[in-house]
Amino acid sequence: MAVVVASDLDRTLIYSAAALALTMPDARAPRLLCVEVHESRPLSFMTETSAALLTELGERAVFVPTTTRTRKQYQRISLPGPEPVYAICANGGHLLVDGVSDPDWHASVTERLAARCAPLAEVREHLQATADPAWVRKHRVAEDLFAYLVVERELLPDAWVKDLAAWAEERGWAVSLQGRKIYAVPKPLTKSAAMREVADRTGARLTLSAGDSLLDADLLAATDRAWRPGHGELAKAQWTAPGVTALAERGVLAGEGILRAFLAQVRTEADEAQLPAS
Repeated sequence: MAVVVASDLDRTLIYSAAALALTMPDARAPRLLCVEVHESRPLSFMTETSAALLTELGERAVFVPTTTRTRKQYQRISLPGPEPVYAICANGGHLLVDGVSDPDWHASVTERLAARCAPLAEVREHLQATADPAWVRKHRVAEDLFAYLVVERELLPDAWVKDLAAWAEERGWAVSLQGRKIYAVPKPLTKSAAMREVADRTGARLTLSAGDSLLDADLLAATDRAWRPGHGELAKAQWTAPGVTALAERGVLAGEGILRAFLAQVRTEADEAQLPAS
């Protein structure tokens, strides 16, 4: 019986240079490991301590990287530790098994979306019509499942985001603002559904998770225990649920805190499993 650990990646376990939040004196800053290179430039990091913790976690549990990234974007990441058997990409739209998308899972997701929410084309048309080119840098579609914008955050009107969220809600979609990206994602497209599929396949006796954004809320609420960092949309909203622990750490050190919490729970579960039945 396995322990499944499904964790968001960006701003949860790995961090861009802008998101590191290294507030300590330079001489006391942690040593960093680059875990993603894009267009020949280092893009994402974790501390060397986090790398060691993740390696041990991968050896003790079923670690499942769980991300809104597309498969191509996910495959740029080189995480330390054993290669994960399972990974969740496109917010649950693709369940990778040994690096390959499970076709049956993807087909079931697309059928669910078609039945329960407005089509992607309608959302794209609305974004094109209402987003101001003065602050939009890119319009993107991810895996033909959802849309997102890359924006100039300092120019982005808060009222526009609220209006978009209300418009999307009526059509079965959700909106999430993460850094310079605004995501519009179908509500039935969830990380939690894919996590439950992995838990069923592995016969998990315990599920753990972590995440920082509104797109992670369903995942955190669906696992036995979960953690969120002291930054991000969930922290800003003071969101919580049964079994969810809010950490005080922010930035890359929050990644360390999350991995320590995962490992402590995995070790405790292993110790309890070895106790004789009463």
